[in-house]
Amino acid sequence: MRSRSGFLRAAAMLAFAAGVLTSAWPARAGDMPRLLIIDSQDGEPYLSARKALLMSLESLGYVPGRTLELTRHSIGNDRARAEALLAEELPRRYDVVVINGTVAAMAAKAVAFGSPEHRFVFACVTDPVGLGLIDGFDRPPKANFTGVCFPVPVASRLKFVLDLMPGVRTIGMVCSDMPQSVSYRRWLEEALKTDRQLSNLKLMIRTVELIPGEDGTRRMAEAAESHVRELDPLVDVHLSPNDQLGMERAFAETVWRVATKPLIGIGRRDVVEGWGATMSIYPSDAGAGRQCARMIRQLLEGVPMRDIPPQWPRENGFAFDLSKTARFGITVPIPLLELAGENVVRAVDPAPQTREAR
Repeated sequence: MRSRSGFLRAAAMLAFAAGVLTSAWPARAGDMPRLLIIDSQDGEPYLSARKALLMSLESLGYVPGRTLELTRHSIGNDRARAEALLAEELPRRYDVVVINGTVAAMAAKAVAFGSPEHRFVFACVTDPVGLGLIDGFDRPPKANFTGVCFPVPVASRLKFVLDLMPGVRTIGMVCSDMPQSVSYRRWLEEALKTDRQLSNLKLMIRTVELIPGEDGTRRMAEAAESHVRELDPLVDVHLSPNDQLGMERAFAETVWRVATKPLIGIGRRDVVEGWGATMSIYPSDAGAGRQCARMIRQLLEGVPMRDIPPQWPRENGFAFDLSKTARFGITVPIPLLELAGENVVRAVDPAPQTREAR
């Protein structure tokens, strides 16, 4: 039989959960709303998501410095730094905290998960379910976190590769050991096991150690070079990883410089800005920022957290570098080019070259 103290503890927990999920947020009379943004790192995808989020908030009447008090930090993918920063900032009582990236989200969970006085909206988080922030995208938030996850579903990405390169059998990927990389690798392996259309594919994956700091991705790309050289003769195509290594210019440039097989990018810029990727299907970082802005507005207007379910990205895009697709013998169907719109690089390169000639 449950003791009286046990019943009291259970009642307290129920009351706590009800407070997190149902109560309207107490307004501070005369104060403008306060927003804290924690970016995992300066640069993409966080930059595009944050810019679009702030632009959308302005269009909704929340203008930084006029009708919105804004504080922002970047933590250089350093979880310990993020936890210390949150411990310092959260007592200042922000109306909403935006956690932009997986490392920042891990820190926020460690510091304030389930604390009803803090409300979090996440963006650019690869696996919020795996991190324990939410239980899924088809149910209300279980605590004080909601938001928009980052990636295009892995099966869609792999089928994009097969649609354009039906002869592909072996895919190579060099990734970091960041938490989002671990989740993404698991999803890739599960997709190959469970989706019959992907059953003939083989993955070859190599890992480099995470190097924190704003210069960390360049140093990780340098460490990845030997793995790219090793994999290149063994694979049909290279896949950019769904982590900070794959998001930055240095990795795509490294693959283009040393490999003889095409690189499937993770974003838009690694194709259209000439970083080195041949083509990409990608989530719209700006679209995710706009989705998050609508969630923030709901919270600021008193909508309970439980009525704002987490979401997948609603906008995806395509990008193609036609000089590179021609070089690798890839024909892009006109309907895909039309969907890509302005994200098509149409310049024609000279005749194909070997890796040594490049």
